[in-house]
This record gives sequence, structure tokens and C-alpha cells, in this order.
Amino acid sequence: MEIAFGVLGPVTAWDGAGDVIALRGPRHRAVLARLLVARRRVVPVERLVEDLWAGREEPPADAVGAVRTFVAALRRALEPERPPRAPARLLVTEGPGYALRAAPDAVDAWRFERAVTAAGALPEERALAHLEEALGWWRGPAYADFGAETWARTERSRLAELRLHAVERRAETQLALGRAAEAVPDLDAHAAEHPWRENAWRLLALALYRTGRQGDALAVLRRARTLLVEQLGADPGPALRRLESDILAQAPHLDTRPGGSRVRAQVTSSPREHSRSPADSGPAEQVWAAATAAYDRTVAAGARVRLESTVGLLRDLAVTGGGGLEAARGHRLAAIAAAAELGDPELTARVIGAYDVPAIWTRVDDPQLAAETVAAAERTLAVLPPDAHLAVRARLLATVALESRGTRSARGPQAARQAEDIARRLNDPALLAFALNGVFMQTFQHAGLAPQRDGIGAELVALSARHGLVTHEVLGHLVRLQARSALADFAGADLHVAAAEQLAERHELPLVGVFTQWYRALRLAETDSARPEDVEVAYRDAALLLDGAGMPGLERGLLPLALLCLRVRHGRPARTDEHIDWGPYEPWARPLVSLAQGRPDDARAALRSLPEPPRDLLYEALWCLAARAAIDVGDRDTMERARDELAPAAAELAGAGSGLITLGPVARYLDDLAGALRGPR
Repeated sequence: MEIAFGVLGPVTAWDGAGDVIALRGPRHRAVLARLLVARRRVVPVERLVEDLWAGREEPPADAVGAVRTFVAALRRALEPERPPRAPARLLVTEGPGYALRAAPDAVDAWRFERAVTAAGALPEERALAHLEEALGWWRGPAYADFGAETWARTERSRLAELRLHAVERRAETQLALGRAAEAVPDLDAHAAEHPWRENAWRLLALALYRTGRQGDALAVLRRARTLLVEQLGADPGPALRRLESDILAQAPHLDTRPGGSRVRAQVTSSPREHSRSPADSGPAEQVWAAATAAYDRTVAAGARVRLESTVGLLRDLAVTGGGGLEAARGHRLAAIAAAAELGDPELTARVIGAYDVPAIWTRVDDPQLAAETVAAAERTLAVLPPDAHLAVRARLLATVALESRGTRSARGPQAARQAEDIARRLNDPALLAFALNGVFMQTFQHAGLAPQRDGIGAELVALSARHGLVTHEVLGHLVRLQARSALADFAGADLHVAAAEQLAERHELPLVGVFTQWYRALRLAETDSARPEDVEVAYRDAALLLDGAGMPGLERGLLPLALLCLRVRHGRPARTDEHIDWGPYEPWARPLVSLAQGRPDDARAALRSLPEPPRDLLYEALWCLAARAAIDVGDRDTMERARDELAPAAAELAGAGSGLITLGPVARYLDDLAGALRGPR
């Protein structure tokens, strides 16, 4: 019997005939909702107890027994035809708790996410139908009956943001199709209900203008300005100001043109994008030369604003390609030091925090530079005056979170949480995107956290698309590419690859192609019919893109590691060539290389001295390599450690969370470990 679950409104379950399943009391519904929030992951019984009674009375003495009773009742409701004592297939017991193994299409929120993402890659007519259908699945606020629960807050907020993004994406599509009149009523209600969303006002004003209501369009923009200034003390952003100027000038590009794609580009892109054709390169260079010369003449050599302008330039430089990234990295610390010498903590904080270049790889390119940047940020945090703006403090905290990635310090996760909290309180989209990048970098406390990172990626995509934060929108797609790969959802990952590449092409972000090309090699490796030699060629081709990319933290040792994983996956020994540079992965390659050389004692010695893998995107892959060597030499201690560390990732593909390499299902290694550990001591 196919069971479906609804969380886009009150939490509900339907049987195969579409009838509502009776879920008994509020605690039963709460258990179901809590498991749905976990998205197929195990929730320990102790956590269920904490969450069910949080903020209310003390849990009863038999709270664990009560939870088990609720679970048993839910199982009877969800699987009424299951024979007595037969194992549950849907609400399962696993390890220390329970998990709801709902099918990917069984939960309306999960289908909604996929539908909104898929719409971005469809022609306008189909995209509009897709979005209309998906928005129709909402029956009220997400998890409507659990609005006061702390455990539901993040998921409710994420889904609400995604819905608002979908409403605005639908309106953009209607405008692209020349259906401005259809868009006006929904946009009017949307802007009234969410008055701080500048994109809602922008779309409403544009829709009104295209229906011949220029006066109403200007009135909407002025109403938005009044609300923002009087209620928030903030002027409208550049998109609203630019639209008002264009309407007053009756700019030709505001009118509907034949051909949906052309109109869509005009609706959603910025003037910066329209100035990048080869025919415009001459005038662009002239403008650049004139502007920089005027800046040099006008702004005094010792002016502090020069430092802040420099960091803005470095930030743009970092996303232009390998040479730009290396140059930006090289000058960044000098800018920080120059600011510190002036003795103005707030200026130093702005210089440090303005470098919000998105980061996707969990190993820093220059550990010394990262450590010095963290130290500078911490010193600045310590001396900031109490009345310093919270956003400045949050940017320093986000910097600490990003630059301390890959370390085992507790400070990184703490700084990430603090930055995120401030950004949400300030309702600052750019700050929140920066903070979420830091949160992502600190979500490697243990194996199996791909679903959590997928949620971060989804919020980044929705937030950034709504506010025109292009580089962070690309980051969100790459995060989701990694997470969906870890979860073996390659159809979903493919959509994010397409979206990232489309943005990269439009906004000249060449480094994106490095990650998408490596993903294609991973994708081929996970194709049953692919020959290992073809996969090896794909990896070698991808590795060529790393040359000169300016990312040594990604480049060194990655190709040998990918090829080692490919050989292990197909039951072949490691290569033993002496010239192979394993880079930072040498400790995990060495036992397998020793085994390939017929030296099991050396392999055992290498396993005894094996460090814990860095808690990053390759954590599961490195443990699986250690597990394979430990099984071969009978190292029970390493096998037990590997089993315990890998258990939370049982549903994932080892290494695929990197979006670069794969060792196949973690479950296969866990099964091999279990079999080996059952053997003689």
C-alpha cells in the first residue's frame, strides 16, 4: 500500500486510496512529524523524548516506553496489513532510534523542492505549469500544527522561504511569457503579505507597467520606499531604484518582446550581464580606464575607503579564474594588515568581512593564510566597540567559520551558529548567504550529514535567486550537487549541474566548470555499464582543469585518490608507482599500496599509525579505504572504528558527497566489516 505524507499544512498521511489515515493523539502526530523533519535519517529515542516534552512538563519516568508505544501505534496505522512480528518496512527501528523510510515522492515537501528546482531547467510554458502544480500542494504553513516546536522551526522556515521563492519564480515566468495581467493579482497579495521582500515589489511594479499602468507601477515603488525607510530605516536596493528610473524614462527594455527566453533574461538579469558581449569589450575597457583614473585622481592616496574598495575588487577577482583567485588570496592578508595598522577596529572588521567569496571545498588552499585570517578576525572581534553594527560582527564570525574549516576546533561551529543567528535577526540576505556558507563548512561533525547539507544548499539557492546573489546561488547548486550525489540521487544532481553551469556561463565564473567536470567523471563511475578504463580517462580529463585553477587544497593528490577509489571499487589492487603524489591522502593510501606490494606487515603498521580522517567531504571515503585494508589484514581495532564511524552514513555513497569521487555504497563496506568482525579473533 502506497502511503503519502503531507507537511505543507497540517501534518497528514494518506493511504493508497487517498483516504486520510487516523493518527490518533497529538503525541503520535508529533512523532511522525519529527521523523519527517529528519528526512529518512535515524532519530534517537532520547532525542524524541527531549523534543516531545521540550518546553513543557518534565518527561514522565517511562518516557522512552511512551515513545515506543506511540511508534507501535503509528506502525499499525501506517502498515495495517503487516503480519505480527514481521519487521516494519516504513517506520523502522535502526540503531538507537527510529527512521521513517518514506519514498522520495511520498512527502509533498520533498516533491515540492524537486519540482521548484526542475522548473529552472524547463521551457517557460512547462516551467509555469510545474510551478503552478507545486504551489497547489500547499494547504497552509508547513508543519502548521507544530509551529511552536523548536525542532520544526528550521524546516518550517526553509520551506516557507522556498515557497516564496517559487511564487516569485512563477511571476517571473508569467512576465517572460507576456502574461503580466495574470501575474498582478497574486503579486499584489504577495507583496502586501511580505512587505520586506523587495523582489515582490519589483515584480509587481514591472507587471503593472507592462499592463499599461505606469502610474500604479510608480505608486507601488514609492509605497515600497516608504515602508522600507519608515519601518526599517533602509533605502530601497539597487534593483528597485533602477526599475523606478527605467519606468520614469520608459526604457525600451521594460516592454514585452517576442520570444519568452529573451524577455526572461531581461526580467531577471542585471545591467552588468548585458555589457559582456565581445562587441562591447572596447567601450568596456574605456570605461574601466576612465573610472579607475578618476578614482586615482579623486580619492586621496591615504583614504581609508581605498582599502574597502580594494577588498571589493579582490572579491570579484577571486571568482574570475585560477590567476585571479591566487592573486586575490595573496593580497587579502596585506589588506587586512594595512587596515589593522590604522588602528580602527571597525574598518578592519569591514575589510576582513567584505571578502565573502563563496567556498565549496572543505580543505583550505593556504592553511597559513587561513590561520592568520582567523587570528585577525578574532583579535578584531575582541576589540570591536559595543555599539558596532551587528552585521559587521556577524561577517567576522562567518569568516572564522569559513577559514577554520577542516580543523577540529569547536570555535568554527560556534562562530557559524552565531553568524547565522545574527543574519536571521537582521533579515540581511547577503549576510545570511555568507553565514550559511560558514554553516555548511562546519557540518562535518560525523559521517552521514548529506541531508543536512542538502537543506543548507536549498536555502542558499532560494535566498540567493530571490536577491540576485549570483555567486552564492551557484554555491547552493554545488552544495546540492554534492549532497544529492551522496544520496545517489543523480537525476537531482544533474539538475543542479545544469543550473550552476547556466549561471556560470552567464556571469563568467569559470571555476564552476572544474567541479561540474569532476562530477561527470563521478557520474560515469556510478554507471553500471561504464568500463573502468573509460572512467579513468574521464578523471584524467577532469584533472587537467585543475592545472592553474588556483586551488591547491583541491588539486594535490585528488587524481591519484580518485583512481585508487576506482580500483578498490572494482576489486583491483592499488597502483604502486613510486612517483605517485598522494598529497594529503597518503596515510590512507599507504596500507593499500603496501598490500599491493605483498607487504601485509607494513600495511598493519600503517593502519596502527593511521590518523583520524579530517572531518570534511572525504571523511566517509577515507574511512572506507581504511576499512578495506583493515579487512584484508584482519585489523579488528581499525575495523571496529571504521564500522562505528561509518554507521550514520549507511544510506550514502562513500566519497560521492564530494561531488568528485566515489567508492560505492557505504552499506557494502559496513556489511563486509560486519562479516569480518564475526570471524575468529
